Amino acid sequence: MSPFKGQTGLKRILNAAGYSLDGLRAAFTGEAAFRQLVLLNLVLLPLAFWLEVSPVERALMIAVGLLSLIVELFNSAVEAAIDRISLDRHPLSKNAKDMGSAAQFVSLSLIAVVWAVILLG
Repeated sequence: MSPFKGQTGLKRILNAAGYSLDGLRAAFTGEAAFRQLVLLNLVLLPLAFWLEVSPVERALMIAVGLLSLIVELFNSAVEAAIDRISLDRHPLSKNAKDMGSAAQFVSLSLIAVVWAVILLG
């Protein structure tokens, strides 16, 4: 057990919410890619509500946008952890960072595919 896991109940939930807000703040202030995805979502999410699509299609359009934010948070976390370990160039560090980038590429491709299938299908 981790010595940092001492809280239970409501205190744990409040602490977790604070950590989550800290993470969102860190991503927004320190990661240009995250800010760009927030901007993309600020355009796409209202558009998903404005378009005449089925509720399931609307849910998919919203979900893929939010998924891209989740993937970027993980990608940024991987990069931060790798940089914390060492700033030296290492093939495994490069692989980890490249895989995070690839995950984000796939999530952005998913946005394009889902929106295209719904709007053009």
